[in-house]
Amino acid sequence: MEKVAVVAITRNGIAMARTLKSRFDSWQVFAPSKFSDNDSNITWFDDSTTAKVGELFRTHDALVCIFSLGAVIRLVAPHLKDKKTDPAVVVIDDAGKFVISALSGHLGGANMLAEEISQLTGGTAVITTAADVNKTIAVDLVGREFGWTVDDSSTVTRVSALMVNGERIGVFQDAGRSDWWLPKRELPANVTLFPTLEEMSRSYCKGFLIITDREIRDAGLLSRSVVYRPKTLVVGVGLHWDTSSDTIMEGLQFCLSKFGLSPKSVARFASIRKESQVAGLREIAGKFGVPVDYYEKEDLARISIPNPSDVVQTFEGTPSVSEASALRSSCGRLVVEKQKFPPNLTIAIARIPA
Repeated sequence: MEKVAVVAITRNGIAMARTLKSRFDSWQVFAPSKFSDNDSNITWFDDSTTAKVGELFRTHDALVCIFSLGAVIRLVAPHLKDKKTDPAVVVIDDAGKFVISALSGHLGGANMLAEEISQLTGGTAVITTAADVNKTIAVDLVGREFGWTVDDSSTVTRVSALMVNGERIGVFQDAGRSDWWLPKRELPANVTLFPTLEEMSRSYCKGFLIITDREIRDAGLLSRSVVYRPKTLVVGVGLHWDTSSDTIMEGLQFCLSKFGLSPKSVARFASIRKESQVAGLREIAGKFGVPVDYYEKEDLARISIPNPSDVVQTFEGTPSVSEASALRSSCGRLVVEKQKFPPNLTIAIARIPA
């Protein structure tokens, strides 16, 4: 977490906050000015704890409050919005015996934060989220550390309830890293892996987890599924210096739709290095929030591709830009061979191997 605030309002709490600061240097410590000893590692505040906690709740990724759980609940309650935006809140009692994940345990990271703090202080981490206490899959966290996104969050709550209640859950995966579950640990007894979507959809499972970069068009299956989008697709682009981002977007949307791929799985774009960056390519990458990999023509010329072009060789010094750059960046294989969009755009898509 980038911004963590530790709030201590007693002498014991301040001593504990200093211990945390010694281990987590980037954390900010806040304490009432009446206890000030001019320690520059602590921000001493004059306003009320109520006002300070409200301010920090809005500006930080996590709050570590070293005082009673009841007081913390009253202080943060007026500021609560939803679990997707609320910061993590961890509460530590004044004696340091318990480290409680109080708010945003999964999505906000309070559970992990409580575990880290308890290892330092020797206190007991208190985690109450059902997936954790039952040692089962936290549906809303699958692949989060790899940058996966959920296609439609409306099904997460229902499938999560099925998971923690031990109902049969099917899992299908054809893209992304396979180590999303804890290494060398068996999946929960109620979870079954299926080799195909068709076989899974015919099973007696009540809910599904689907990990894919392909579009799913079965509405009945989607209604019972949480679909995860791993960042597995590299879009290779051959273009002219004045090709616009709108032109690239139109071509890319055509390719994704034609070959049934999800735009949420685009990991990056790739192309040939020119004297100056093509504004349209930079803009389209910005819209997707992903980088662009650029390669020298000599690097691309060494890549074996299925559709070489004499014209591209003449103008770019390599027989391929879109296919070669997609393959070079992904280190995988093409899932969309070169598609031409007159007058000066080509697109190819490769998949990053698991």
